[in-house]
Amino acid sequence: MSAAPGYDCPLCPRLVAYREANRAANPAWHNGPVPSWGPRDAPLLVLGLAPGVRGANRTGRPFTGDYAGRLLYGTLLKFGQATGQFLESPDDGLELTGCRIANAVRCVPPENLPTPAEIRTCNGFLKAELAAMPRLRAVLALGVVAHNALLRAKGIPAARFAFAHGAIHALPDGLLLADSYHVSRYNTSTRRLTPEMFENAVSALLERLK
Repeated sequence: MSAAPGYDCPLCPRLVAYREANRAANPAWHNGPVPSWGPRDAPLLVLGLAPGVRGANRTGRPFTGDYAGRLLYGTLLKFGQATGQFLESPDDGLELTGCRIANAVRCVPPENLPTPAEIRTCNGFLKAELAAMPRLRAVLALGVVAHNALLRAKGIPAARFAFAHGAIHALPDGLLLADSYHVSRYNTSTRRLTPEMFENAVSALLERLK
């Protein structure tokens, strides 16, 4: 399987129907599988859940156009993993330098929630993404779905490594799997995830990569 689904990927019927509805309602939006972004030779992959309907599904760039990107890109800039400015638009000039960003599910799901079958179906793209990153040393999983998707892509039962915010797991092949709560508006507004918590998780992982 290639590392990227085609623009009209037919694999998940529910997501295809939602995509077509979005294309009809908002023809100027991206409305397709959102490609990963950042250098393939980066040592770090940031793995999210799925595109937001008015965020990456609209703009075509991960975590761009909705609230979730503010904390993520602000933190990446702070820790030298990106350059430029994040202005919530794919033409803002922001560049990733030390990491690449992908989602466990490439197409926007209704109500921001993919089904287990959709996560499994899209996992082949994640597996190919990992294989195409020759210098990959760590994955930062944003949320339990991303955590479990990474383990599935590596052929590891989810029960072997439990998700826990701030945890860093050393997988059998040496890859580091770091966990953070997702940078969603819900998590940040309820303070399940504070900027300090996220920055601490990123900082601890980057220390391991030195």
